[in-house]
Order: sequence, then C-alpha cells, then structure tokens
Amino acid sequence: MDKFLLQQQVLERLAEDLLHAEQAMRAAHETATHEENIAENKYDTLGLEAAYLATGQARRAEAIRQAMANWRQFRPRPYDASKGIQLGALVCLVDSDDKQQQLFLGPDGGSMKLVSGGQLVQVISSEAPLGELIKKYSPRPL
Repeated sequence: MDKFLLQQQVLERLAEDLLHAEQAMRAAHETATHEENIAENKYDTLGLEAAYLATGQARRAEAIRQAMANWRQFRPRPYDASKGIQLGALVCLVDSDDKQQQLFLGPDGGSMKLVSGGQLVQVISSEAPLGELIKKYSPRPL
C-alpha cells in the first residue's frame, strides 16, 4: 500500500472539508448580518446565533488549514524495526477471527477512513487513544 497515495487522499479530503466549512461560514455570516435578522427584542436571537455559528465555522476552517499544513509537511518513512511504530506507520491489526484492520498513523487533523487498493484504511493520529496504544505496544528489539 502506497503511503504517499494515502497522504494525497487525506489532503484531498481535507480540501473538501475546508471548502464545506468556508461555505457554511459564509452562509452563517450572511444570515448574521442580513437586515431582516436584526433583533427586535431580547428574544429575537437568530442573528446572534448565526454569528456564533459563523465564528465556529471560521475556527473549524482554520483547524483544517492547520491540518493541511501538517499533512503537506509530513513525510512518511519506511518502517524501521529499531524505532518501532512511529508516525507514518501503516499497521495491520488482526483480531481473533482473523479479521484485519489497516491503520495509518499520521499527523493530527486527518482522522478519516479511506479506500486504497480495495482495502479500507483508518487514518488516525498518533495522539489518538488507539494511536497511543499502538505506539505503546510497538514491537521493539531488546
């Protein structure tokens, strides 16, 4: 499985997420500033709620931009047994029924499921609980 292809898929998905977040931010901002939504009394909060939503969407968009920057700088390396499982590792977990799950450890902000080579791959951050467990129990030479 090609880690660089997975990285490109993550970046494409993040770009789509950014586009949606920016569209939602613009729509909420337009609602917040539209003249028909000026509060007429203290219970008329549509404009205020839309402003809060626009602010949240702006923060979400910024978080996605940061994740994209992290993923652009990310350089997955081949597995090195002397270092154990590190950022960029592609891990295959097998349960007691021989069911496999592919995991790709990447930078923050890229948690998603992808399909590569007909296989489902879960992208997780090494800071996620499962990522931390994988690193903790990574096989390392004695």
